[in-house]
Amino acid sequence: MELRQLRYFIKVVEQGGMGRAAAELDLATSALSQQISRLESELATRLLVRTPTGVVPTDAGLAFLHQAQLAIRHADNAMQAARQSRLKGHVSVGFASTTASVLSVPFMRAMQERYPQVRVHLVEGLSGNLTSMLNARQLDIAILFRPETALRRSTLPLLNERLFLIAEPTLLDFPQDKPVRLGTLQDVKLILPSPRHELRALLDAAFARANVQPEILIEVDGLSVLMDLVQQGFGATIQPGAALVRQGPGPVSAWLIRDHFLQRPNLLLSLAEDELSPAALAARVLLKHTTMNLIKSGEWPGASLQKS
Repeated sequence: MELRQLRYFIKVVEQGGMGRAAAELDLATSALSQQISRLESELATRLLVRTPTGVVPTDAGLAFLHQAQLAIRHADNAMQAARQSRLKGHVSVGFASTTASVLSVPFMRAMQERYPQVRVHLVEGLSGNLTSMLNARQLDIAILFRPETALRRSTLPLLNERLFLIAEPTLLDFPQDKPVRLGTLQDVKLILPSPRHELRALLDAAFARANVQPEILIEVDGLSVLMDLVQQGFGATIQPGAALVRQGPGPVSAWLIRDHFLQRPNLLLSLAEDELSPAALAARVLLKHTTMNLIKSGEWPGASLQKS
């Protein structure tokens, strides 16, 4: 039995129906119904009775409701006590430049709100460098783009990013607000990261799959300079939507790339759990929670959550 199942059951009783409760919980009605069925199976008793207007608790359901509400209250009190205990320590976290653009400020805001006495060391760099730092235990946590298996560590699926063609508004004549395909980019002058980047390796493979020979005008290993050149009309680039968050003062246009195979997976990697400090464990949970909030609110363009 899980706390979330107790919360689900309480919400269904409060709303008087699966559909209304599912909407409140931001779940599919079928998924919520399945969770309630599992709870009833585990308890070996019927908790709810379906009626033409919704659901009502059985006698067993009413008895369970009171205890579930008490359990949730105790759990919430325990979490509040933990937050008020002023967790201390330090944690080092690594982001690629595009990830840092969209995630670093909301993550730090959340850390200062929840754990003000935890000292955070943020590192922005190439994914290969971040991997080396994680291997050397110079980082506790990093968001990277491929799994690494050389050392003991925890790897959690986090999100998938769709990629965008980005250019100064007058540079290209593609219709606005319409996705483009890689096959239409044969003659577009591109500014891309060098082959040292995971993104470049992903793009090279995608162009080969689309049978396109890209015209790469400039290679830039730095997001700020790359986006400056794009804004000045030197060429277009292909980047995840997070790059649009740090686009600078000049305007750009962005077209979603329709080829669904061109997606960048993001993984939440950390040292093995028995090597992480309490501060690092708390930061890892908050990092995933912050990411989910950014995606749900639409503040991470082109991103969708991966299924664990």
